[in-house]
Amino acid sequence: MKIELTATEARVIGCLIEKEVTTPDQYPLSLNALTNACNQKSNREPVMGLSEAEVLDAVNILIERRLVSDESGFNSRVSKYQHRFCNTEFGDVQLSEQEKAIVCCMLLRGAQTPGEIRTRTTRLAAFSDVSEVESILERLAREESGAYVVKLPREAGKRESRYMHLLCGPVEVDKLSNLAPQVQGTAEGERINQLEEEVFALRKEVEALKERVTLLLS
Repeated sequence: MKIELTATEARVIGCLIEKEVTTPDQYPLSLNALTNACNQKSNREPVMGLSEAEVLDAVNILIERRLVSDESGFNSRVSKYQHRFCNTEFGDVQLSEQEKAIVCCMLLRGAQTPGEIRTRTTRLAAFSDVSEVESILERLAREESGAYVVKLPREAGKRESRYMHLLCGPVEVDKLSNLAPQVQGTAEGERINQLEEEVFALRKEVEALKERVTLLLS
């Protein structure tokens, strides 16, 4: 991979990709919203405590590298940021919806199994089963322009191998594979994540009902 990010830069891009899909009405993000997204307790590993100044420093570097753009309107008092990490008109990184969801999930949570990735990307993309996630991960690992992910050796007693993104540079596979995965977030964070999933599902149902009512009245 030609792109190499710091941990903070990876978190910023991961959050921008996530919010582009899950909260499109609030995207692009203000600095305050982006900082809150970077520091949220649900769906983040590790949980960070970044200041707005630290996030802004990362954003400015990413703007210089053309991985983020400032989409503020003329004379706007609040800057709004969006990612240019992938799928831009002349960009080198072109990802499918499913590939983008997987990369986003890894930027936010690090090394994960295909099963974990499928569970955690329900708001970003649809996968028919874990095998489909695995096949896409293998494709990302064999990308001709440079691998996006690497498969870690399966840990003793585990059914699935974990995969890790390479966007922060080469991974010390042996060292990382020997580390026991940390508990993913606090109980409070997991509860918040579940509530967010339920709200998202309800919004989809409301949108579908509105469409049906519109058709009936037309």
